[in-house]
Amino acid sequence: MIVGVPQESFPGERRVSLVPAVIPNLAKVGLEVVVQQGAGVEAGYPDAQYAEKGAKIAPDRKSVFSAADIITQVLCYGSNDKTGKADLPLMRRDQVVIGFLRPLGSREIIQEIAAAGVMSFAVELMPRTTRAQSMDALSSMATACGYKAVLIAADVLPRFFPMLTTAAGTITPARVLILGVGVAGLQAIATARRLGAVVQGFDVRSAVKEQVQSLGAKFLEFDLGGDLEGAGGYARELTPEQQHRQQELMAEAIGKVDVVITTALVPGRRAPILVTEDAVKLMKPGSVIVDLAGEAGGNCELSEPGQTVIRHDVKILAPLNVPSTLAEHASQLYAKNIQSLLGLMISDEGQLSLDFDDEVIAGACITRDGEIVHDAARAAAESGATASS
Repeated sequence: MIVGVPQESFPGERRVSLVPAVIPNLAKVGLEVVVQQGAGVEAGYPDAQYAEKGAKIAPDRKSVFSAADIITQVLCYGSNDKTGKADLPLMRRDQVVIGFLRPLGSREIIQEIAAAGVMSFAVELMPRTTRAQSMDALSSMATACGYKAVLIAADVLPRFFPMLTTAAGTITPARVLILGVGVAGLQAIATARRLGAVVQGFDVRSAVKEQVQSLGAKFLEFDLGGDLEGAGGYARELTPEQQHRQQELMAEAIGKVDVVITTALVPGRRAPILVTEDAVKLMKPGSVIVDLAGEAGGNCELSEPGQTVIRHDVKILAPLNVPSTLAEHASQLYAKNIQSLLGLMISDEGQLSLDFDDEVIAGACITRDGEIVHDAARAAAESGATASS
């Protein structure tokens, strides 16, 4: 079996789906690797390193797709709405494609992939179970996001993060509030604490309180009523009444901090608004908001995805594709996730062996035999077709 690694084509994407270090491990299970020339250069992995580990270097994208039984990408057609469509005619029936596919938000595209007969696997739908942890690319990339968000905030905040005692007096530490305490939020808390800030974390899931406190931060609690733990470890979408109550309570807390970092997402939905314009008005001049939910519309009412804006003397940043800015280590983590998934897919004889009774394989598979086989992706596609008819 041959695994192909094409160069990422999304504008500005620097990551690569496999790094040289994992190639010997793939060879042990009978997999050959073909890498497009220059695919890893932007992430710090030149062709020579791949060749040293046993990979073959292909001269162009078409050669990779033509040779490979399995294609691994970071942003597949689906999550790559800029240039991804060019890959469609390069795919062939029963070829396996693995990567971020955005299957709940790219209805027409997922239908196109199904029609091409491709067997696709969306890494963002990997079950959030202990067994699947080593394959959880969403968590790997969230780690990069949470870390980098704090560095972005520290860079633009016109104040120190730590407390400093100097001959000219004492500087009080920055106060940082993290909204949404999943993987990205926890990494943001840990990073802000390492930089010396006083940190609070908020999440509608009270179960994460202990994790927040274990990192030396305070857990901000609001009584919104009901069980707010959703499927797969995510927060459940709030009712309109709960959202309004949360926003009211949140505004007061936001007005007391220097930095707000938002990470709250609901799979397949627009990101919830946590920071209203009224809350921004309460923040001190020079304060900073880093909105990591920009690609899903943003957690801040005033965020503009991909832009930095100043509103009411507060700087609001909504960076996109943050993991790409940490391309070397983000690629390393992602490649380990893909290696683990491939290990589950390949038999001892080095052949593709897919058990669709396995919750990991079934949970991540989106298209097979010309059909959309994932229940949520199929429902999204069908609702899109109904809406457009």
